[in-house]
Amino acid sequence: MPRSEFDDIRAAIADETNHAGELLRIASDLLDDLEQVRMREAALRTYYLRLLTAARATAAAVAAGVPEPLVFLRHELAEHGQLPADDESVQRILSDARAAAALLAALDQPTAPKRTGLRLRRCVGSSRTLPR
Repeated sequence: MPRSEFDDIRAAIADETNHAGELLRIASDLLDDLEQVRMREAALRTYYLRLLTAARATAAAVAAGVPEPLVFLRHELAEHGQLPADDESVQRILSDARAAAALLAALDQPTAPKRTGLRLRRCVGSSRTLPR
């Protein structure tokens, strides 16, 4: 739900001319939206848990020296149609992963503190002067 819809709902609730029936309709719509969001969250949590379990099983299989350690992860990805189909999709996925890793690395870099002192103006070129 976009921010503007929240603002519209707040305005409708605050409007003293609204009848109880209109407020009940708004409450019902909000409950329906909340139920949809909770169902989506539950599905996403389940998907995440399955991927996490497959990744952990893959890492354990590598540590145990299992001949096909990626079988757990491949199975989970195949169930959701996420296995790369051809070389082009493989290259795109690897490129996306490199870009995501670079972005995450940039986010982890500390930012330079902002200077809070006086800011000096600089002139560029021999014909320019600072205004007085």
